[in-house]
Amino acid sequence: MSEHIELGDIFRAHFADYVRHCGPLPYEHYKVANAIVACRTEALGGHLYRCADCAQELLHYNSCRNRHCPTCQRSGSARWVQQQATSLLPVPYFHVVFTVPQQLHGLALANKSCFYASMMAAVGQTLLELGANPRRLGGTMGFIAVLHTWGQNLMFHPHVHCVVPAGALDVGTGRWKRAPAGYLFPVAVLSALFKGKLLAALEQAAAEGRLCAGPDTRAAIARARAIDWVVYAKPPFAGPQAVLKYLSRYTHRVAISNSRLLAMDQRGVTFRWKDYADAGTHKTMCLQPAEFIRRFLLHVVPRSFVRIRHYGFLSNRGRKQLLPLCRAAIQAGALLAEPLHDAVAIRPALKHQPCCPRCHCSRMLLAEHIPKKGRYQQAA
Repeated sequence: MSEHIELGDIFRAHFADYVRHCGPLPYEHYKVANAIVACRTEALGGHLYRCADCAQELLHYNSCRNRHCPTCQRSGSARWVQQQATSLLPVPYFHVVFTVPQQLHGLALANKSCFYASMMAAVGQTLLELGANPRRLGGTMGFIAVLHTWGQNLMFHPHVHCVVPAGALDVGTGRWKRAPAGYLFPVAVLSALFKGKLLAALEQAAAEGRLCAGPDTRAAIARARAIDWVVYAKPPFAGPQAVLKYLSRYTHRVAISNSRLLAMDQRGVTFRWKDYADAGTHKTMCLQPAEFIRRFLLHVVPRSFVRIRHYGFLSNRGRKQLLPLCRAAIQAGALLAEPLHDAVAIRPALKHQPCCPRCHCSRMLLAEHIPKKGRYQQAA
């Protein structure tokens, strides 16, 4: 095995060859690849720091801030989680996962914007409709939904993770309707309702010309309609701290983290993955660089597409008015009585107060701004 590598090392070494053999690529693929290649290199410029005590210099290159780059997501995730802490309620939270069958994967890849939007809308409508049903909770729910498109082996696997408070607000009476202990909704009901809503949305999009329609599209929808879909509801989280920890790990996750990359050598790219079909056994997989890059680029989301969405009393439109009513209804008092978990605390950015690598003092002063040296030029 080689020394520690990062995703940028793989793209810098092999992306040009990948384009020569597999190009031309969609614009978004070039944009993501160029950002990852340039991340934390002289291409993006940086800052030179000098220690006030021992004169040791430290060069820090800028990050690309692309949402597909694993190097740039940690600080953004921490800041986002801190903001979400103010919206947590002292109630149990459920983790619900909505997946689509393999029969629709080709349709999803050919129509990412429309398919992902329809999928997120179907998830939101399913939970809100069941929550409003008087036979269920009879109120307005609130939840966070996050789109993921990958499995541990980097293959295409679109699914939506939802973090759902165990209850709903009855806006008319101002009462909080608690869900039964350890139970939200029957998974069979969730699955059937989600399936019907998504397939109806896809058929409508095809009829309106917003979806690549044809015999294959109709056949894919028909095959998907003929099978049962999978919705998984995990047991409730153990309090708000566990919710924060989960959000910090999953909301800004990309297809593969640098920590899972093990080697890049003559055999290919080796990475660690968890095989859920084999009781979650940890395994290693080695792929040729071109196949690794191909799988990674499957998960580039369309430009401006919002992967993290809020619904119900957590939506941007309803949070200001409804969230205080929820707190009052459950007599929340202090929203978070204990400090945030260390795992989601925001670490100081290097540009604010870096530490000297020689004398370990914190008096590193900004000495010089390093200008950009231009964009990475991709082979034709």
